[in-house]
Amino acid sequence: METKVAFITGGSKGIGLGIAEELIKNNIKVAITGRDAVNIKEAELHLNTIVPDSALGLSADVRNYNSMSRALEETLTKWGKVDYLIANAGVGHFGSIEDLTSEQWNDTIDINLTGVFNSVKICLEQIKANKGYIITISSLAGTNFFEKGSAYNASKFGLVGFSQAIMLDLRKYGVKVTTIMPGSVSTHFNDHVPSDSDSWKIQPEDIGQMVMDLLKMNPRTLPSKIEVRPSQTK
Repeated sequence: METKVAFITGGSKGIGLGIAEELIKNNIKVAITGRDAVNIKEAELHLNTIVPDSALGLSADVRNYNSMSRALEETLTKWGKVDYLIANAGVGHFGSIEDLTSEQWNDTIDINLTGVFNSVKICLEQIKANKGYIITISSLAGTNFFEKGSAYNASKFGLVGFSQAIMLDLRKYGVKVTTIMPGSVSTHFNDHVPSDSDSWKIQPEDIGQMVMDLLKMNPRTLPSKIEVRPSQTK
């Protein structure tokens, strides 16, 4: 079978790493990006213990188009193509509008929304040429607003709208676009430390399984937006 290649942003930990692990187990090569060069190389080493020479770790910043372009070029140098984009990188700054700073606002929008735009744009010609798949990782916060969530809500509402619009733009090329909107996931997001008390939450590997289910789905079928919640409460 033809080797497939996935480009995953925010792949050094949490949901991104969980997706990368699942894809590698299904014989898909992965290029993972992250801002922290040490963390991304540690993740690369970990992934390559699952299946040797399956992962490429790249230090890149989704906020910077040129940085992402360089990461794509390194991926193409190693594997020659990209079939799937998993736009996962994200950040959360929370606080009342009275306390939220312009720096926090800009960082949230630049990573969660503009970062996805940059990731899609750099991969687009590859995805179109290979009739591939774009999967964005949004949040239930993309349709449900909450107190002290103005920046995060704005970024995720925007991401859902962006993802659904490009889905309509690209399906005529045989390209699928899906946005996954998780609820509580056991990750390091917002300085949380995962522990045994998180057992009720969605786990990163659960999102990885969902991504694989999407990639295996019949080409005629497109789940364009998926909400996913823990099956139980804390």
